[in-house]
Amino acid sequence: MNALRLVVFDVDGTLVDSQKTIIESMHRAFASAGLAMPSKEAVLGIVGLSLDVAMARLAPKETREMHHALADAYKEAYVALRAKEGTPASSPFYPGMRDLLITLALRENILLGVATGKSRRGLDKLIEGHGLENLFVTQQVADFHPSKPHPSMLKAALAETGVEAQDAVMIGDTSYDMDMAKSAGMKTIGVSWGYHARNALEGADRIVDEVAALPGVLEDIWRLDT
Repeated sequence: MNALRLVVFDVDGTLVDSQKTIIESMHRAFASAGLAMPSKEAVLGIVGLSLDVAMARLAPKETREMHHALADAYKEAYVALRAKEGTPASSPFYPGMRDLLITLALRENILLGVATGKSRRGLDKLIEGHGLENLFVTQQVADFHPSKPHPSMLKAALAETGVEAQDAVMIGDTSYDMDMAKSAGMKTIGVSWGYHARNALEGADRIVDEVAALPGVLEDIWRLDT
């Protein structure tokens, strides 16, 4: 495995479990607007989408102005909860994930990246809070791209790193991640511990049920491509 490889991770639901903070922030946002609270299932179903798209799906009868207001209220609530609890508590790593990232980063022929529905500020705070500076060589966020599953994020990641699509893999927990990667010509690995049901990941090249399985699956995918 000598070719330069790129492994791009989704964040929420793949690297970290932020669902408690996400759900509470969403509930606060809708309460501030006097709207009925979306269900937990509905909220987790939109994780990964850009906030404007997510709010339109959660409140389809509301105006565009209300969607913007909800997004702003959500961001305000999320920032407040993160400041109160601290990043490791509000967005803890899934067991074994931090060690996996460090192990992969030490490989000379592997580059790591992220493609997330988070904002630039949100991702920066997460990386800083977990002490992961300089780990991800390409970081694609919602501020500068159309929402997933549009392939813009991954095409930018490939351009920044100079890695060919056939040598890159997207790892995520939602159908949005899988569809985005397929559109970009990348291989996909779905993780079942996140926010979409396992059967929503059927479009993935492989599905894994535990973090420890990821290195072996990556090797298998790359071996088949050589």
